Amino acid sequence: MIRGSSNVWRGRVGSSSTTLFHGWPWSRNGCTSRPMHAKRTICYPLHVNHIPKVMERRLLCPAYLGRKPNAHTSGVQTIPNTFSMLTARSVASDTSDKLRSKRVEEQETQQQNMATWQQKISPYARLMRIDRPIGSWLLFWPCGWSIALSAPAGCWPDPMMLGLFGVGAFVMRGAGCTINDLWDRDIDAKVERTRTRPLVAGEIAPFDALVFLAGQLGVGLFVLLQLNWYSILLGASSLGLVVVYPLMKRITYWPQLMLGATFNWGALLGWSATQGSVEWAACLPLYVAGVCWTIVYDTIYAHQDKVDDLIIGIKSTALRFGDNTKLWLSGFTAAMLGNLLTAGLVCDQTWPYYTSIGLIGAHLAHQIHSLNIHNPKDCATKFISNHQVGFLLFLGIVLGTLYKQNSDERTKSTTTAASSSSSNAGGQLSATVTGTRNIAV
Repeated sequence: MIRGSSNVWRGRVGSSSTTLFHGWPWSRNGCTSRPMHAKRTICYPLHVNHIPKVMERRLLCPAYLGRKPNAHTSGVQTIPNTFSMLTARSVASDTSDKLRSKRVEEQETQQQNMATWQQKISPYARLMRIDRPIGSWLLFWPCGWSIALSAPAGCWPDPMMLGLFGVGAFVMRGAGCTINDLWDRDIDAKVERTRTRPLVAGEIAPFDALVFLAGQLGVGLFVLLQLNWYSILLGASSLGLVVVYPLMKRITYWPQLMLGATFNWGALLGWSATQGSVEWAACLPLYVAGVCWTIVYDTIYAHQDKVDDLIIGIKSTALRFGDNTKLWLSGFTAAMLGNLLTAGLVCDQTWPYYTSIGLIGAHLAHQIHSLNIHNPKDCATKFISNHQVGFLLFLGIVLGTLYKQNSDERTKSTTTAASSSSSNAGGQLSATVTGTRNIAV
């Protein structure tokens, strides 16, 4: 045990004046250390009877032998703890570097997982044509027309039904594309525009496409089950058209007619979903108008591939009409407009509806007149513009149905005024006759 008087221990043992480790270069002038912040460690004075083991080890450390401690107000001396500061800083630096490298690795892993996920899901998205939503719109608009046309006078179309049919159109259009690609794998490989489709390029195996198709049909069935039983049976009956349509291009020059029958089934289904059954007098002209419209826009679409179709033996109305395409399309446009007028008359539509029909006629006339059937890019642009046709008719039906209330109110007010005026005239006539009789008497 080290004991001494009130003098503070200065690196010497007992009363001897011999310096320990005198030959060491750091024993004379204290410990050599780098300048650090003023973090200090408490050192106990020598008159304390007991020195903790930790401090005893520090006091006997060669680095501190011969170093003069600084005075402290409470009689306690402090020695700079430079070594502990260096150790703490080095540990903190290593820890921060490790955390930083760990965060970088986690970010790289997340990016790799995201890229892998996108690579896996991208072929399926292209299989159902998510990157080309025009087909979903063309399938939805006949449903929207029918729902809006069945709304009561002065009322908006049912938003719940519009949402259900929107989801159904999106899913079933994707299912139709999957079925089409499964049937046409051998044909798509020979057509320039379709060579990059996932099934042709080998990005998706046929079995995986069938499993994906089952999932799409399951979602479509779930949407269909939200409707009444009449609509469920009517909607399920269209599945045969969806499956058979891709085969028609191998059999007949009128596959667009079968496509029109399939794509416009919603003109019947939308009315039955809101009213419980189909009003054939209104829905049948609307359905025929939609079929004629589909023949117009899909013939324009088919002109993009007519050269390849002619080589591999695929049939279409584009090849059937040939150079007389504009004449044929004008005839189908006239038939479409005539059936729309008939549907409007049956449903007692008002002037906004007929105004929209006039705008549609002008749009289709300009589309057909400016069409260049030998320019695939122009054909694609004209095909996409038919989305505006569907929107114009939907807007006309909605506004025409809302305007019905105003016209009905005016009719009622006119009838009431006429009846009141006739009753007043009758009262005046009876009063005159009574006065005449009194005078005569």
